[in-house]
Amino acid sequence: MCSDSTEPAAYGRIVDDAARGAARPSEAGRAPGDAGWPHLDGVEHRFVQLPDLRMHVAEAGHGEPVVLLHGFGQHWWEWRAVVPALVDRFRVICPDLRGAGWTDAPAVGYTRDQQLADVVALLDEVGVQRVRLIGHDAGSLVGFQLCLRYPERVHSFVATGAPHPFARFHPRMLQGGWRLWFQPVIASPVVGPTGLSTGPQWLARYVFQNFTAPGFTWREEDVETFVGRLRDPARARAGSALYRLFIVPELWRIFRGRYRQLRLSTPTRALYGTEDRVQSPKIGAQVLSGYEGHADDLALVWVDRAGHYLVDERPDAVVGVARELFSRP
Repeated sequence: MCSDSTEPAAYGRIVDDAARGAARPSEAGRAPGDAGWPHLDGVEHRFVQLPDLRMHVAEAGHGEPVVLLHGFGQHWWEWRAVVPALVDRFRVICPDLRGAGWTDAPAVGYTRDQQLADVVALLDEVGVQRVRLIGHDAGSLVGFQLCLRYPERVHSFVATGAPHPFARFHPRMLQGGWRLWFQPVIASPVVGPTGLSTGPQWLARYVFQNFTAPGFTWREEDVETFVGRLRDPARARAGSALYRLFIVPELWRIFRGRYRQLRLSTPTRALYGTEDRVQSPKIGAQVLSGYEGHADDLALVWVDRAGHYLVDERPDAVVGVARELFSRP
């Protein structure tokens, strides 16, 4: 069953204020004295040493922990308009996942199991046993794995911009599937890193500029904050490996029914944009239906005036759904 999102005025105001005020670069484009990350009021940064990875984490607020898992090509800055709207009630933890942002970018570790292991190790290292979770894109795919394999560690989950584990292939997917031509290109171990990191970074910029709703315009400084990190060849190779070893194989696993013998017990809201150029509501009604027998409390939410990048396009809707779900005992 699909439902339309609402726009809680208070959350929208908080998000707007954050976008205009709290999320601001210094005169040089970076906060003075830091390691190059953009400035967000109230956010502190640290590095957490995991078994085989040094992970950068941005944190703010106090209270029950909320972990935010970013999508491909982004990093903690994806949550710049979400963090200020949650810190009044929650301790918000925004890791840069392996190979992204300011976290190390080793040559290996971009599989489903290692991505999940990194998140579990982070929770252990920061002393968090149970979290509320928001994910986007690849971060949502990792989030679903955490819910399926470690349900005792997730209170509730808001997933954005990714199919749930019980989605089904439908021929209507082919209507918009051609727009995903970039996926095997990014996954290519030579062309992918080159297009992500060198020259005009045409491949990196393509994924940002072509999957938002009509009328949405990225701030160039935000796009630069994301694509700038991909100029590091090691991070471009990491992004390519993530597609090759995790994202593309995971989509195949989902649409071949790999997870239909499992059950999702975590209360979950899966958000999709009505202006998504690959998966419109009509196509989504076919692809995303049939989950009821596999989940205790999963609901789909269609967000107006949003494409794939819901966190950037409609942070108010993401925050509104999250605060309602996270308020449950």
